[in-house]
Amino acid sequence: MSAPLRLGIAGLGTVGIGVLRIIRQHSEMLAARTGREITLSAVSARDKSKDRGVPLDRYDWEDDPVALARRDDIDVFVELIGGHDGPARQAVEAALAAGKDVVTANKALLAIHGQSLAEAAENAGRTLRYEAAVAGGIPVIKSLMEGLAGNDVTRVMGVMNGSCNYILTRMETAGLSYAEVFAEADGLGYLEADPQLDVGGIDAAHKLAILSSLAFGTRVDFDGIALEGIDRVSIDDIRAAADMGYKIKLLGVAQMTGRGLEQRMQPCLVPDTSPLGQLDGGTNMVVLEGDAVGQIVLRGPGAGEGPTASAVMADVCDIAKGARGPVFGFPAAQLKTSTPARAQMPAPYYLRMSLEDKPGALAKIASVLGEAGVSIDRMRQYGHDDTKAPVLIVTHKTTPDALNTALAEMNSTGVLSGTPVALRIEAV
Repeated sequence: MSAPLRLGIAGLGTVGIGVLRIIRQHSEMLAARTGREITLSAVSARDKSKDRGVPLDRYDWEDDPVALARRDDIDVFVELIGGHDGPARQAVEAALAAGKDVVTANKALLAIHGQSLAEAAENAGRTLRYEAAVAGGIPVIKSLMEGLAGNDVTRVMGVMNGSCNYILTRMETAGLSYAEVFAEADGLGYLEADPQLDVGGIDAAHKLAILSSLAFGTRVDFDGIALEGIDRVSIDDIRAAADMGYKIKLLGVAQMTGRGLEQRMQPCLVPDTSPLGQLDGGTNMVVLEGDAVGQIVLRGPGAGEGPTASAVMADVCDIAKGARGPVFGFPAAQLKTSTPARAQMPAPYYLRMSLEDKPGALAKIASVLGEAGVSIDRMRQYGHDDTKAPVLIVTHKTTPDALNTALAEMNSTGVLSGTPVALRIEAV
């Protein structure tokens, strides 16, 4: 058997402790599967005195993760600190410079600094792996890099933030408002310390940027993502969508077009009979489409101690077996700089608006849509009071530009009460 593979873990939160437990509980199995023993030499975290439920006395302690990254007695630096700058970035760069391989669960780090880190790893002859950074326990990175290596990937799509999916599911099943479920999720600890990372779509967009690079051979471009969170989705939208056979999901979509790389993270309607429409709670789902394979659907837990630690250990085991290769599938120097492209593919849209209860109000809205080239597929009017009339419209396929033109013109009709809500209906 080969010499042991020695790890150093920086960050002993939920995931770090999960990794430590796997190493302790499954040491014989890991050795049998990889051909070498996997050991832990040292750890680092902010608070040495904290009780983490697992004894740490057999491992050396480093207060500074950078010092841990440079230790001579580790072969693989496991970064579980989080954050796209500060100690996480400094420690990963130090590990690569010191000739260590790196495993990370840090999607923000890769989404912002992926290109420079890939170049650093490949120039040093080291590997940087990150299965745990996207969709928790779902092996989507390995699927793109290995299982679908013979495919020209045409589209990546998915629900990549369990907290948002929980909120939208809970709104539907309990009939609660966004504000009520947001407070509930925050109280249960389901949201990040900065909740906007979740509900604003930022966390999910970090993941989409990584998947886009792998799928299309481009440099990671987080800034090129059209981003919209779920805070404008109301219980009225949830109910109306359900009434028409749809579910609302925070959906990430990436595809290469003739205009460039289209990346968007936004609330969309999907058919309630589709795999994405049936996805409830905190589960993640990623849909991958390729010219040879067609469509595959990957579903599983997107966060949590066990699933994320499982993904970390998958990377560690690959390194133990000698796996090597470019960080994003192609050599970093060959990754293309993509041209960000706005969505232009026609799609149906869901529109919800409140009209002043005036004669001819609905006719004016229909006229504006028609003049912009937007045709109506379905229209419903729900109960109204003495002054306002809620109206729902589902359009036939139209372009975003045509829809935006119509929405802008609606403001001059004098019959709108408030701002219309427009959500894309995605084909899945």
